[in-house]
Amino acid sequence: MPDSQSAASVPGPRRAVVTGAAGFIGSHLVHALLQAGATVIGVDRRSATTDPAAAVHLAALHSHPRYLNVTADLLDCAIDPLFVDADTIFHLAGIPGVRPSWGEQFSEYVSSNILATQRVMEAATRMRVPRLVVASSSSVYGPTAGGPSVESDHPRPSSPYAVTKLAEEQLCLAHAARPDCSTSVVALRYFTVYGPGQRSDMFIHRALHSALTGQPLCLYGDGHQRRDFTYIDDVVTATIAAASAPADTGVVNVGGGANASLIDVINIANSLVGREIQVQPDVACNGDVLTTRADRRRAQAALGWQPTVDLPNGMRAQMQALTQPTYRAT
Repeated sequence: MPDSQSAASVPGPRRAVVTGAAGFIGSHLVHALLQAGATVIGVDRRSATTDPAAAVHLAALHSHPRYLNVTADLLDCAIDPLFVDADTIFHLAGIPGVRPSWGEQFSEYVSSNILATQRVMEAATRMRVPRLVVASSSSVYGPTAGGPSVESDHPRPSSPYAVTKLAEEQLCLAHAARPDCSTSVVALRYFTVYGPGQRSDMFIHRALHSALTGQPLCLYGDGHQRRDFTYIDDVVTATIAAASAPADTGVVNVGGGANASLIDVINIANSLVGREIQVQPDVACNGDVLTTRADRRRAQAALGWQPTVDLPNGMRAQMQALTQPTYRAT
């Protein structure tokens, strides 16, 4: 787990709750908050004793005096006690991924991304937590003309996953708009987060894994899809900054500015490892948009944030993590 030095320098809350703490972004966020001096309660239904990825992400946290890990499902656990005296809730828990959201698994997306979020917001309101930062997704924009997506653009989600993420962010904002709710909400639309610890189904992880092992890389579509890749440390910095953003901030894009094609990613992976990846073409996936690109003006104005890590350096850091003996795929 990297130190996230840039994130540690951002002023943050005194006492925070991180849902989804055993995940990729959540665990990095917990580390950065602890480095900044916060007391943190991490909540995740995945247990380090039964989930290998959770074990890796949480390994360095168990003995930390200011961290409490709670293994619980937000759908049915007692939430109010977790929020006592909290300054900020970072709500990152949920089910990710476009491809699995089609079909029978959709009900799990609804339960985790919408119904659990409803319980979190109800508890935050009861406990009068000042701020909730919710993790949304660039997928809510859907197909675009290729230019930067602005937060005021009309959302056109093109997958069941994206539908649930839009519902999640808007549900939180709807609660915050109630006169009797003292919890303000900032919804961060993350654009393709990558870096050490990234999920094994994500493209940069798969490209680097193929480059390192020589195993074929499955490429869905022609590889000309472009993504606004955002390095994990930059995402954590923006997320912590959102805890102290103005109450009326609303929705904010968090995009890294590394607008690159999947072919560009393959070429960078080739250059880092010094051999050519064997590409195995496959059909494009339903809901896979051609381009994502963030307009970052609101992030700079409201969060004082801009990305600092470019794609080649970020991929190099992720590749180095993949070669460590303690690494396990997530």
